[in-house]
Parts: sequence; structure tokens; C-alpha cells
Amino acid sequence: MKIAFAGKGGSGKTTLSALFTRYLAAAGAEVVAVDADINQNLGAALGLAPDDLARIPPLGSHLSEIKEILRGSNPRIASADAMIKTTPPGRGSHLLDMTPANPIHRRFGHPAAGATLMVTGPFSTDDLGVACYHSKVGAAEMYLNHLVDGPGEYAVVDLTAGADSFASGLFTRFDVTFLVAEPTLRGVGVYRQYADYARDHDVEIRVIGNKVQDEGDVEFLREHVGSALSACFGHSSFVRAMEKGRHPDLAELEDDNAKTLAWMRDSVDTAPKDWARFTRQSAEFHARNARAWANTTTGTDLEAQIDPEFVMGPEALEAQRA
Repeated sequence: MKIAFAGKGGSGKTTLSALFTRYLAAAGAEVVAVDADINQNLGAALGLAPDDLARIPPLGSHLSEIKEILRGSNPRIASADAMIKTTPPGRGSHLLDMTPANPIHRRFGHPAAGATLMVTGPFSTDDLGVACYHSKVGAAEMYLNHLVDGPGEYAVVDLTAGADSFASGLFTRFDVTFLVAEPTLRGVGVYRQYADYARDHDVEIRVIGNKVQDEGDVEFLREHVGSALSACFGHSSFVRAMEKGRHPDLAELEDDNAKTLAWMRDSVDTAPKDWARFTRQSAEFHARNARAWANTTTGTDLEAQIDPEFVMGPEALEAQRA
């Protein structure tokens, strides 16, 4: 399953992304965690030291290499330069599985808390004033577009704060989006914005209340987000320790919060997996980007990259292996 963690800055989404990643990995699941936030803190939250983090090649700095891997022998894509972040896979594209043999994982992944961590990378000095972060996040979108995840396999993505992921089709790439909201007006405001943008795109949003201290906080969240409120993390010394850079053993997590993590996994595992929808949305957003700017920029009809006979999913991956 592909899982996003979204929310406003400071809501605790990175901490909960790391905690959920650790929980899944400790249960023996195959987990890839992707830090797609402009503030690159997921690796530290998973316990990596600065020297380890510095050795991870950032996806956003190697877009040409990633495109070359993913385009494979797809005859609709003339070269890596012809790919944009929304270019969908088709027959001949290099589809990815969740194994260590995955060339993207081998090249850009790093072990972290029992999972494989990849990072989109921070702004560099050369980026300041001349580039936006969407180009780096585009590497994560291309990865997700080509990833076939199976039962018991999880890709956990810590998105950039707010609603920046709506600048492309990235927000549709997930089976479940956990929106982390504090019991404040600003906390629930991001949910309203996210829900408004996602309403017409079959995006599954589940609100996780965080930093909840009492029943009044729960009622506040329920009043503002209604039935989208799925679970809450109560006041947690464990989570506070994580936010201070410590990494307690999972056995020390409070019982109620451990139950919330278990519910979150059950919720993800029972979410519908709809590869036909995934494929359709990929094509729709690519066509939209092609018409809006990419055809003019590249001087090419990029809608021709869409393979109408292709459906992403396990059958396509098996055909590639064969």
C-alpha cells in the first residue's frame, strides 16, 4: 500500500510518519519511507545520524538517472529528456517492485529502523531564488507512478507541509492519506483545504488527531472534520522524546497510542487497491500537464506518451519479469 502523511508544519506528521514506519518494520513488513518534505527530517526521526544522512543520494538531484531507469524500452518515450514528473508507465517501462533488487532502492535507499529510506533532498545553494521544490518532489512522483506494491508491502511518504502536493498529480498516488491535525483552527484548516482539492479525485483522507490532551480536544476535531476523524494520538511522552531526537524502544509506547498504530495499519490493509483508477488518474494528470505547459516547453506532444492499452499493477510487473 502507498501511504501519505500530510498536515500543516508542526503538526507532527514527520514524527508520526517515522513512528508508523517503525511500527510496520517491527512487525516484519517490507517498508520504504520517502522523505518528500522540503524540511528533510524523516531520516533523523528514524534515528539516522547526520553522517549517515549525508551519504544518501537525494532523488531530486538525480532526475536524469531516474528517468533513464524508469523509461526502460518504452517506445513512446524517445529519451529521458522527454519525461516529465507525470509521465506514466507503459509497455516497456521499467516497473519497480519492493525488493532490495529494485534499482532505485539499490541506488538511492539507505537502511533506517528496519525500513529503506529515500530522500528527495533539500534545497541547494544553486536552487535558492531560481527553483521551486516541486522539481525535487517530482522524483518521488515518478517513483510512485512506477511502483507495484503488493500485500504486506508499504511505501510511506512524508509530504511537504500544507497543500503543495496538489501542484501535480502526486496527491492521487496513495491508497490512504493520513492527514495529521492538531486540535486548533490552523490544524483543521489544512484538512478543509486538502479535502476541497481532493473531493473530485477519489482520494481517501483519514484525519489523525495529534497532541490531543482531553475529550474536549477530540470533540473540537470531530466538530470541524466530522467523520473523517479516524483516530487520535493522546499526550505522549514517547512522541515527545522522538521530537527531541531520542528514539525509545517501541515497547515503551503508551498502550492507547500503540492501539492507534494497530488501527492505522488495519485501516490501510483494508483500503481498496484499485490499479485501474491509479492508471487512469496517472494518464489524466499527465495529459493535463502536457496541455498546460509541457508540450510548449518541450516542443513535443507529450500526451502521446500515454499507452491506452497499459494497466499498471501486478500483472504488468509479471509480464515484465517474464
